[in-house]
Amino acid sequence: QVQLVESGGGLVQPGGSLRLSCAASGLFFSINALGWYRQAPGKQRELVAGITSASTTNYADSVKGRFTISRDNAKNTVYLQMNSLKPEDTAVYYCNVARGAAYVPSGGSWGPGTQVTVSS
Repeated sequence: QVQLVESGGGLVQPGGSLRLSCAASGLFFSINALGWYRQAPGKQRELVAGITSASTTNYADSVKGRFTISRDNAKNTVYLQMNSLKPEDTAVYYCNVARGAAYVPSGGSWGPGTQVTVSS
């Protein structure tokens, strides 16, 4: 049973930074690709960033150059460093096990997510 718990969200001003964490259990963490996804009000969930078992990364165009995904296999944790935050980054952020080049979420049910609100 895969369990994923996100943390680190909060309220920040435009231009600020946050570091999200996702603690995983119930999977062979080191061999899985992982992704961060977000869902804003009224919009569909979208891939924000993905990272493979070899730590190659992929980013949505909207966050490229501002966000960095990383992983610590020893801690079974994946991170999302978010810099230069914009109001349009406001969303609930989720992590999940990802499959394939498109980083399709495949870890079963979504976790609780963590709310990121960017507002002045």
